[in-house]
Amino acid sequence: MLVQAEIKDLTPGEYELFRKLIYKESGINLGGEKMQLLRSRLGKKLRQGGFSSFKAYYDHVVKDQTGNELSTLLDAVSTNTTHLFREEDHFGFLKTAIKRWVEDSKWCADNTALRIWSAGCSSGEEPYSIAMVVHDTLQGHPRIQPKILATDISMQMLSRAKRGIFEPHRVGTVPSTLRNRYLCKTQSDNGPMLQVTPEIRKLITFTRFNLMSPTFPFRFGFHVIFCRNVMIYFDKSTQKALVDRYARHLIPGGYLLIGHSESLNSIDHSLIYVEPTIYRKD
Repeated sequence: MLVQAEIKDLTPGEYELFRKLIYKESGINLGGEKMQLLRSRLGKKLRQGGFSSFKAYYDHVVKDQTGNELSTLLDAVSTNTTHLFREEDHFGFLKTAIKRWVEDSKWCADNTALRIWSAGCSSGEEPYSIAMVVHDTLQGHPRIQPKILATDISMQMLSRAKRGIFEPHRVGTVPSTLRNRYLCKTQSDNGPMLQVTPEIRKLITFTRFNLMSPTFPFRFGFHVIFCRNVMIYFDKSTQKALVDRYARHLIPGGYLLIGHSESLNSIDHSLIYVEPTIYRKD
């Protein structure tokens, strides 16, 4: 019987190596007090990979030129728990904003597309919720084409998101009219599931993108940017830099929506406060 060698415990020096790498690559700031969190999150990966120490795993991540190991590391230290229509008042606000825009003849003359970005989309619950609201609200306005971009740093999360398949407990917050129209029953190895219909899936472009990129390569501005429960991982300087980049990529009159546990009160920015967690670009 093969007995696996005991993994050497995480040292403060090794923790600092991981902390700096994670901050550099993702903006996630673990600070100095999350050593136990990192130890517990990575322990299983070390055992599965046969690594004898945290330093050996760190070296493996750094040397991997595909970026897959880095993505796996970042998955381990971030939380991806969510459900459709989470913080549902945001989707009510989105519906009202879209109705106001499409009923404005000048707005319709200036816009042929409605562009929305779900930044940090995780396993897809947020962009699919957005797409349901957009599709439902734009009925009767065929000239306005919805363009929904969903990005995440994790290839694993994006792979799950593209399938649009969810456990029943993740869809309980979907309004019944939208649930009946846009979700259909399917089966998986884990039992009964629900899948988003093709008409909703085709509205969304999923792609990998690192929010720490110094510039955003987007050709067109966005009417709405969702960045919810992402910046809680960042320090103030990183939050400010990110919000400044968001502001540059919002069209005038566009909105930035952040998570209910987040606030921009402690950073300088150019956006106008609308209501808690919602900001507008003049």
